[in-house]
Amino acid sequence: MRQNKISITWAEYDDPGELSVKDRELVEAARQASENAYAPYSGFSVGAALRLSSGLVITGTNVENAAFPSGICAERNVLSTFASNHAGEKPTAMAIAARTIDGLTADPVPPCGNCRQVIAEEELRSGNVIRLILSGKKKIFVLEKAGDLLPLQFNRSNLRSDPRE
Repeated sequence: MRQNKISITWAEYDDPGELSVKDRELVEAARQASENAYAPYSGFSVGAALRLSSGLVITGTNVENAAFPSGICAERNVLSTFASNHAGEKPTAMAIAARTIDGLTADPVPPCGNCRQVIAEEELRSGNVIRLILSGKKKIFVLEKAGDLLPLQFNRSNLRSDPRE
């Protein structure tokens, strides 16, 4: 028997001014996108901003639907937009911000399990790590690799009958 241990490391900031200009711009884009979310049922609006290798920033929001679970999360929305409209580019960083009726959440909100899977798969598909910036009003967390949020992830190698292939 072997025991294994998984751990992740992230940076925590109390002040957005501590971030680089590029990261602050990405956080601001995610916060602005959260204002455009359609969340009439949960009242929980999420925005995601994705920086591409060219420097272009695109955004996405969560969009709820009365026919649950027909909605889409902001993270999957922005990654779908990326895949549909920016072939040949690579995602380099994603910022996520959430708000309730009281405004921005105090603490950073991490992606749900579905979004973690999709972001981790995009890292594999693009061959490029995606820096993840989780933004709250009081704190900001930065992970250098989004896939760290989903250790032992399910991926295309699991779909093969012989894992050595």
